[in-house]
Amino acid sequence: MTTPAAPAGLRVQMDTVLSEIASLEAQVEAKKKELEELEGGQKVDPWSVDGGDKGIDYDKLIDQFGSSKIDEKLLERMERVTGKKPHHWLRRGHFFSHRDLHKALDAYEQGKMFYLYTGRGPSSESMHMGHLIPFMFTKWLQDTFDVPLVIQITDDEKFYWRDIKQDDVQRMAHQNIKDIIALGFDPKKTFIFRNFQYYGDMYKVISKISKAVTANQVRGCFGFNMSDCVGKWGFPPVQAAPSFSEAFPHIFPDPKRNVFCLIPCAIDQDPYFRMTRDVAPRLKYLKPALIHSIFFPALQGPKTKMSASVDSSAIFLTDGIPRAKKGEVPTPTEKSVTNACGKKIKANAFSGGGADLKEHYFLGGESSVDVSYQWLNFFLEDDEELAQIKEDFECGFMTCSQIKQRLVEVISPIVFNHQVSRAKVTDEDVELFCSKRPLEWEGGRKPMTSAEEPKK
Repeated sequence: MTTPAAPAGLRVQMDTVLSEIASLEAQVEAKKKELEELEGGQKVDPWSVDGGDKGIDYDKLIDQFGSSKIDEKLLERMERVTGKKPHHWLRRGHFFSHRDLHKALDAYEQGKMFYLYTGRGPSSESMHMGHLIPFMFTKWLQDTFDVPLVIQITDDEKFYWRDIKQDDVQRMAHQNIKDIIALGFDPKKTFIFRNFQYYGDMYKVISKISKAVTANQVRGCFGFNMSDCVGKWGFPPVQAAPSFSEAFPHIFPDPKRNVFCLIPCAIDQDPYFRMTRDVAPRLKYLKPALIHSIFFPALQGPKTKMSASVDSSAIFLTDGIPRAKKGEVPTPTEKSVTNACGKKIKANAFSGGGADLKEHYFLGGESSVDVSYQWLNFFLEDDEELAQIKEDFECGFMTCSQIKQRLVEVISPIVFNHQVSRAKVTDEDVELFCSKRPLEWEGGRKPMTSAEEPKK
């Protein structure tokens, strides 16, 4: 039986509609470019970061995204509530912006329960130093507040956005999970899940979010167009779902329990959670709180974040591991890691020093653009030494080669110690962290309901 051809008039109408859609998409792209020009060429979204000629202006991002700056008053309150000095990344402004962080502190003060949620999109088998930032900070939060943590591995996202086979992305996910476990997370308090495996358990929550969000809203938040695969359009509710405790019945078994969530993440992930917070009240869920980090600069300069696909842009957690013969396990040494890190840093780290030594001694260096100093600002915990390095470099007393050497001395032990810990992580450890099981914690045992949600 043959299908009758569509009437000619209907075909014309369809062609007209498709043409109008293409025209509208072109107008949207033109407006985006116009907006980027007004913002100095700055573009930040979950898939690309471009600071233009001047680098990322984080104050503009706060205004653009509508978040709040983490100020001294909030840090003082955090120290008062926890009894601990805030992490140096908070004190130095590396985690600089938030949404409702004060509500997490309210919950902790009142002895009410909250949990942490962060994630990783596996795009390479080895993570780099920039990937560690949110996980190292999340571990500090978990240790400080003694709360459960869920870590989402978005293997499905990378499958939709990258030219990667499912088997390959699952292998990358497995290796990345080992990198995360090596940071020392407590399996009694931590649940790691891969979307390909856990999607069904979250599906009720995902479907609620999907029904409450329109295609126009998704397009407005993320800029998808008609040529994007359907998987991209459907992914935002998947990343949103772990923000709601109903997605984890094995951790929070009472179906009526509405547990508050705090999400540490880089600022480029905020569009997902603006959508999440918008839909939460309609679904009678609590809005998640967020704490945003700046981007860890690539070795080539502070204008963008580093890339897993550009080896020279980053220090990877596998740098310095020697090649082993077939059947042998490669064993890193402090010397091999130091040499590998030193080679990359000295060859690729963008310098803020003078054109030559004479100019540097006379004019000094610019620490605001010097990548070695920026990395020390993250990983050198001694505030006094960091301040002295900044002063000496800007006065010309400390040269570019000296500041690079100090960075090698600081960064190499971090990489080496991680490799030692990583070598001890087994497939059985991965299975344990990824298994659905009750978690154990002490921080805040009283659930927070919608009616009890702390007010500003």
